Amino acid sequence: MTEELQQAMEGDRRAIARMLSKIENGSISLADISLERPSIESEAWSTMAITGAPGVGKSVLVDALMTQWAGQGLRVALLAVDPSSPRTGGALLGDRVRMSSVDNPDINERVYVRSIATRSSSGSVPLIVEDMAAFLLACGWQRVLIETVGSGQAELRCAAVADRIVVVEGPARGDGIQAEKAGLLELADIVLVNKADLDGAERHAGELRESYALDGEDAPEVMLTSGLKNIGIEEAAAALLELESTGRALRARMRERLLGRHERRLVLHPSYNSVLNRLCQGTLDIEEALSALQGDSDERTS
Repeated sequence: MTEELQQAMEGDRRAIARMLSKIENGSISLADISLERPSIESEAWSTMAITGAPGVGKSVLVDALMTQWAGQGLRVALLAVDPSSPRTGGALLGDRVRMSSVDNPDINERVYVRSIATRSSSGSVPLIVEDMAAFLLACGWQRVLIETVGSGQAELRCAAVADRIVVVEGPARGDGIQAEKAGLLELADIVLVNKADLDGAERHAGELRESYALDGEDAPEVMLTSGLKNIGIEEAAAALLELESTGRALRARMRERLLGRHERRLVLHPSYNSVLNRLCQGTLDIEEALSALQGDSDERTS
Protein backbone atom coordinates (compact mmCIF):
# COMPACT_ATOMS: atom_id res chain seq x y z
CA MET A 1 0.00 0.00 0.00
CA THR A 2 1.41 3.37 -1.02
CA GLU A 3 1.77 6.19 1.48
CA GLU A 4 -0.88 8.26 -0.30
CA LEU A 5 -3.35 5.36 -0.27
CA GLN A 6 -2.61 4.72 3.39
CA GLN A 7 -3.28 8.38 4.19
CA ALA A 8 -6.56 8.26 2.26
CA MET A 9 -7.68 5.13 4.09
CA GLU A 10 -6.92 6.91 7.36
CA GLY A 11 -9.21 9.79 6.38
CA ASP A 12 -6.80 12.41 5.01
CA ARG A 13 -9.09 14.45 2.73
CA ARG A 14 -6.34 15.74 0.47
CA ALA A 15 -5.13 12.18 -0.08
CA ILE A 16 -8.72 11.05 -0.75
CA ALA A 17 -9.14 13.85 -3.31
CA ARG A 18 -5.89 12.95 -5.07
CA MET A 19 -6.79 9.25 -5.18
CA LEU A 20 -10.27 10.04 -6.53
CA SER A 21 -8.70 12.20 -9.24
CA LYS A 22 -6.43 9.33 -10.25
CA ILE A 23 -9.39 6.94 -10.39
CA GLU A 24 -11.41 9.48 -12.37
CA ASN A 25 -8.70 10.12 -14.97
CA GLY A 26 -7.91 6.42 -15.27
CA SER A 27 -4.33 6.53 -14.04
CA ILE A 28 -5.17 3.91 -11.40
CA SER A 29 -7.98 1.37 -10.97
CA LEU A 30 -9.51 -0.47 -8.04
CA ALA A 31 -7.60 -3.54 -9.17
CA ASP A 32 -4.33 -1.60 -8.89
CA ILE A 33 -5.02 -0.84 -5.24
CA SER A 34 -6.63 -4.21 -4.46
CA LEU A 35 -10.08 -2.87 -3.68
CA GLU A 36 -13.27 -4.69 -4.60
CA ARG A 37 -16.58 -3.09 -5.51
CA PRO A 38 -19.32 -3.68 -2.93
CA SER A 39 -22.23 -5.89 -3.96
CA ILE A 40 -25.11 -3.81 -5.30
CA GLU A 41 -27.65 -6.35 -4.11
CA SER A 42 -26.89 -6.26 -0.39
CA GLU A 43 -29.85 -5.73 1.95
CA ALA A 44 -28.63 -2.39 3.31
CA TRP A 45 -27.70 0.07 0.60
CA SER A 46 -24.29 1.67 0.34
CA THR A 47 -24.86 3.82 -2.74
CA MET A 48 -27.98 5.75 -3.70
CA ALA A 49 -28.66 7.63 -6.94
CA ILE A 50 -30.74 10.77 -6.57
CA THR A 51 -32.11 11.80 -9.93
CA GLY A 52 -34.81 13.87 -11.56
CA ALA A 53 -35.46 16.62 -14.05
CA PRO A 54 -33.44 19.87 -13.83
CA GLY A 55 -34.92 22.49 -11.53
CA VAL A 56 -36.68 20.21 -9.04
CA GLY A 57 -34.26 21.17 -6.26
CA LYS A 58 -32.11 18.03 -6.06
CA SER A 59 -28.99 19.75 -4.70
CA VAL A 60 -30.79 21.62 -1.93
CA LEU A 61 -32.72 18.46 -1.02
CA VAL A 62 -29.55 16.36 -0.95
CA ASP A 63 -27.87 18.95 1.28
CA ALA A 64 -30.79 18.81 3.72
CA LEU A 65 -30.68 15.00 3.80
CA MET A 66 -26.92 14.97 4.34
CA THR A 67 -27.28 17.48 7.16
CA GLN A 68 -29.90 15.25 8.80
CA TRP A 69 -27.81 12.06 8.48
CA ALA A 70 -24.53 13.68 9.52
CA GLY A 71 -26.31 15.13 12.55
CA GLN A 72 -27.17 11.55 13.53
CA GLY A 73 -23.50 10.57 13.32
CA LEU A 74 -23.41 8.99 9.86
CA ARG A 75 -20.46 9.69 7.55
CA VAL A 76 -21.98 10.62 4.19
CA ALA A 77 -20.25 11.36 0.89
CA LEU A 78 -21.74 12.89 -2.25
CA LEU A 79 -20.57 12.44 -5.83
CA ALA A 80 -22.32 15.21 -7.76
CA VAL A 81 -22.22 14.62 -11.51
CA ASP A 82 -22.31 17.69 -13.76
CA PRO A 83 -22.80 17.58 -17.54
CA SER A 84 -19.79 18.27 -19.72
CA SER A 85 -20.02 20.38 -22.85
CA PRO A 86 -20.12 18.02 -25.85
CA ARG A 87 -18.00 20.57 -27.74
CA THR A 88 -15.34 21.68 -25.22
CA GLY A 89 -15.57 18.96 -22.59
CA GLY A 90 -15.81 21.61 -19.84
CA ALA A 91 -18.27 21.47 -16.93
CA LEU A 92 -19.60 24.02 -14.45
CA LEU A 93 -19.24 21.75 -11.38
CA GLY A 94 -21.53 24.09 -9.45
CA ASP A 95 -23.24 21.80 -6.94
CA ARG A 96 -20.73 22.71 -4.21
CA VAL A 97 -22.13 26.26 -3.98
CA ARG A 98 -25.54 24.89 -2.90
CA MET A 99 -24.10 22.73 -0.11
CA SER A 100 -24.27 24.36 3.31
CA SER A 101 -23.53 21.09 5.14
CA VAL A 102 -19.84 21.15 4.15
CA ASP A 103 -19.46 24.54 5.89
CA ASN A 104 -21.33 23.56 9.06
CA PRO A 105 -18.65 23.13 11.77
CA ASP A 106 -20.89 20.77 13.74
CA ILE A 107 -21.08 18.16 10.99
CA ASN A 108 -18.56 18.95 8.24
CA GLU A 109 -16.17 16.23 9.42
CA ARG A 110 -18.90 13.72 8.54
CA VAL A 111 -19.69 15.19 5.10
CA TYR A 112 -17.69 14.91 1.88
CA VAL A 113 -18.65 16.43 -1.49
CA ARG A 114 -16.98 15.78 -4.82
CA SER A 115 -18.10 17.12 -8.21
CA ILE A 116 -17.49 15.05 -11.34
CA ALA A 117 -17.84 15.90 -15.02
CA THR A 118 -19.52 13.39 -17.33
CA ARG A 119 -16.62 13.88 -19.79
CA SER A 120 -16.79 11.39 -22.66
CA SER A 121 -19.51 9.24 -21.14
CA SER A 122 -22.72 9.29 -23.19
CA GLY A 123 -24.77 8.57 -20.08
CA SER A 124 -25.58 10.96 -17.26
CA VAL A 125 -23.34 9.04 -14.87
CA PRO A 126 -19.96 7.86 -16.10
CA LEU A 127 -19.25 4.29 -15.06
CA ILE A 128 -16.08 5.41 -13.29
CA VAL A 129 -18.37 6.84 -10.58
CA GLU A 130 -18.97 3.26 -9.45
CA ASP A 131 -15.25 2.87 -8.75
CA MET A 132 -15.06 6.23 -6.99
CA ALA A 133 -18.00 5.31 -4.77
CA ALA A 134 -16.35 1.98 -3.89
CA PHE A 135 -13.17 3.82 -2.94
CA LEU A 136 -15.04 6.22 -0.65
CA LEU A 137 -16.75 3.28 1.05
CA ALA A 138 -13.36 1.63 1.56
CA CYS A 139 -12.13 4.88 3.15
CA GLY A 140 -14.84 4.64 5.81
CA TRP A 141 -17.70 6.69 4.38
CA GLN A 142 -20.83 4.81 5.36
CA ARG A 143 -23.19 6.02 2.62
CA VAL A 144 -22.40 7.45 -0.81
CA LEU A 145 -24.98 9.52 -2.66
CA ILE A 146 -24.75 10.03 -6.42
CA GLU A 147 -26.59 13.11 -7.64
CA THR A 148 -27.12 12.91 -11.37
CA VAL A 149 -27.55 15.63 -13.94
CA GLY A 150 -31.22 15.08 -14.79
CA SER A 151 -31.04 14.95 -18.56
CA GLY A 152 -33.70 12.75 -20.11
CA GLN A 153 -33.07 9.26 -21.44
CA ALA A 154 -29.43 9.19 -20.37
CA GLU A 155 -30.58 9.35 -16.76
CA LEU A 156 -31.17 5.59 -16.84
CA ARG A 157 -27.42 5.17 -16.49
CA CYS A 158 -27.82 5.88 -12.76
CA ALA A 159 -29.33 2.40 -12.51
CA ALA A 160 -25.94 0.94 -13.30
CA VAL A 161 -24.04 2.40 -10.37
CA ALA A 162 -26.37 2.58 -7.37
CA ASP A 163 -28.05 0.19 -4.95
CA ARG A 164 -31.16 2.37 -4.72
CA ILE A 165 -32.78 4.93 -7.00
CA VAL A 166 -34.58 8.01 -5.68
CA VAL A 167 -36.54 10.07 -8.21
CA VAL A 168 -37.11 13.70 -7.22
CA GLU A 169 -39.98 15.63 -8.80
CA GLY A 170 -41.38 19.12 -8.46
CA PRO A 171 -44.97 20.35 -8.34
CA ALA A 172 -45.04 21.23 -12.06
CA ARG A 173 -46.57 18.48 -14.15
CA GLY A 174 -43.86 18.99 -16.77
CA ASP A 175 -41.37 17.37 -14.38
CA GLY A 176 -43.51 14.26 -14.21
CA ILE A 177 -43.84 14.05 -17.98
CA GLN A 178 -40.06 14.38 -18.31
CA ALA A 179 -39.51 11.59 -15.80
CA GLU A 180 -42.05 9.37 -17.51
CA LYS A 181 -40.42 9.94 -20.89
CA ALA A 182 -37.05 8.96 -19.44
CA GLY A 183 -38.47 5.86 -17.79
CA LEU A 184 -37.34 7.11 -14.40
CA LEU A 185 -40.63 6.53 -12.60
CA GLU A 186 -40.52 2.87 -13.64
CA LEU A 187 -37.14 2.47 -11.90
CA ALA A 188 -37.74 4.40 -8.69
CA ASP A 189 -37.43 2.75 -5.29
CA ILE A 190 -39.04 5.89 -3.84
CA VAL A 191 -40.29 9.22 -5.23
CA LEU A 192 -39.83 12.53 -3.42
CA VAL A 193 -42.04 15.38 -4.61
CA ASN A 194 -39.88 18.34 -3.62
CA LYS A 195 -40.88 22.00 -3.19
CA ALA A 196 -43.86 20.83 -1.16
CA ASP A 197 -44.51 24.41 -0.07
CA LEU A 198 -45.57 25.35 -3.62
CA ASP A 199 -49.00 24.98 -5.17
CA GLY A 200 -49.54 21.74 -7.03
CA ALA A 201 -47.14 19.57 -5.02
CA GLU A 202 -49.85 17.73 -3.09
CA ARG A 203 -51.88 17.24 -6.25
CA HIS A 204 -48.93 15.86 -8.19
CA ALA A 205 -48.06 13.46 -5.37
CA GLY A 206 -51.65 12.20 -5.47
CA GLU A 207 -51.45 11.70 -9.23
CA LEU A 208 -48.28 9.69 -8.84
CA ARG A 209 -49.81 7.50 -6.14
CA GLU A 210 -52.84 6.84 -8.32
CA SER A 211 -50.61 5.98 -11.26
CA TYR A 212 -48.50 3.61 -9.18
CA ALA A 213 -51.61 1.96 -7.73
CA LEU A 214 -52.24 0.50 -11.17
CA ASP A 215 -48.80 -1.16 -11.17
CA GLY A 216 -49.34 -3.58 -8.30
CA GLU A 217 -47.81 -4.31 -4.93
CA ASP A 218 -44.22 -3.23 -5.68
CA ALA A 219 -45.20 0.42 -6.14
CA PRO A 220 -42.71 2.82 -4.51
CA GLU A 221 -43.70 5.22 -1.76
CA VAL A 222 -44.34 8.84 -2.73
CA MET A 223 -43.36 11.47 -0.13
CA LEU A 224 -43.59 15.26 -0.01
CA THR A 225 -40.47 17.28 0.89
CA SER A 226 -38.99 20.75 0.73
CA GLY A 227 -35.23 21.00 1.10
CA LEU A 228 -35.43 24.79 1.24
CA LYS A 229 -38.23 24.98 3.83
CA ASN A 230 -37.19 21.81 5.72
CA ILE A 231 -40.58 20.18 5.17
CA GLY A 232 -40.68 16.40 5.46
CA ILE A 233 -36.89 16.11 5.59
CA GLU A 234 -36.71 14.21 8.87
CA GLU A 235 -39.33 11.71 7.68
CA ALA A 236 -37.72 11.32 4.25
CA ALA A 237 -34.24 10.87 5.76
CA ALA A 238 -35.53 8.08 8.00
CA ALA A 239 -37.38 6.39 5.13
CA LEU A 240 -34.37 6.57 2.82
CA LEU A 241 -32.00 5.04 5.38
CA GLU A 242 -34.23 1.97 5.64
CA LEU A 243 -35.18 1.94 1.97
CA GLU A 244 -35.43 -1.52 0.43
CA SER A 245 -35.14 -2.20 -3.26
CA THR A 246 -38.48 -2.64 -4.98
CA GLY A 247 -36.74 -4.81 -7.58
CA ARG A 248 -38.20 -2.56 -10.27
CA ALA A 249 -34.78 -1.49 -11.54
CA LEU A 250 -32.96 -4.83 -11.51
CA ARG A 251 -33.20 -5.62 -15.22
CA ALA A 252 -32.50 -2.02 -16.22
CA ARG A 253 -29.54 -1.97 -13.83
CA MET A 254 -28.00 -5.07 -15.37
CA ARG A 255 -28.68 -3.78 -18.89
CA GLU A 256 -27.04 -0.44 -18.17
CA ARG A 257 -24.07 -2.08 -16.47
CA LEU A 258 -23.53 -4.25 -19.53
CA LEU A 259 -23.88 -1.32 -21.94
CA GLY A 260 -21.76 0.88 -19.70
CA ARG A 261 -18.91 -1.64 -19.59
CA HIS A 262 -18.97 -1.84 -23.36
CA GLU A 263 -18.97 1.94 -23.66
CA ARG A 264 -16.12 2.18 -21.17
CA ARG A 265 -13.98 -0.19 -23.24
CA LEU A 266 -14.52 2.00 -26.28
CA VAL A 267 -13.88 5.31 -24.52
CA LEU A 268 -10.71 4.07 -22.81
CA HIS A 269 -9.36 2.48 -25.97
CA PRO A 270 -5.96 4.01 -26.90
CA SER A 271 -7.19 4.65 -30.46
CA TYR A 272 -10.46 6.30 -29.38
CA ASN A 273 -9.47 9.91 -30.10
CA SER A 274 -7.71 9.08 -33.34
CA VAL A 275 -10.78 7.17 -34.52
CA LEU A 276 -12.94 10.19 -33.62
CA ASN A 277 -10.60 12.43 -35.62
CA ARG A 278 -10.87 10.13 -38.63
CA LEU A 279 -14.66 10.17 -38.33
CA CYS A 280 -14.57 13.97 -38.38
CA GLN A 281 -12.26 13.92 -41.42
CA GLY A 282 -14.61 11.54 -43.23
CA THR A 283 -11.98 8.82 -43.70
CA LEU A 284 -14.01 6.35 -41.59
CA ASP A 285 -17.70 5.63 -41.29
CA ILE A 286 -19.35 4.57 -38.03
CA GLU A 287 -19.28 0.84 -38.76
CA GLU A 288 -15.58 0.97 -39.65
CA ALA A 289 -14.87 2.96 -36.47
CA LEU A 290 -16.66 0.39 -34.32
CA SER A 291 -14.83 -2.45 -36.02
CA ALA A 292 -11.49 -0.74 -35.43
CA LEU A 293 -12.14 -0.21 -31.72
CA GLN A 294 -13.92 -3.49 -31.00
CA GLY A 295 -11.46 -5.57 -32.97
CA ASP A 296 -8.46 -4.28 -31.04
CA SER A 297 -10.42 -4.50 -27.79
CA ASP A 298 -11.34 -8.14 -28.42
CA GLU A 299 -7.69 -9.01 -29.08
CA ARG A 300 -6.58 -7.42 -25.81
CA THR A 301 -9.25 -9.13 -23.73
CA SER A 302 -8.97 -12.60 -25.34
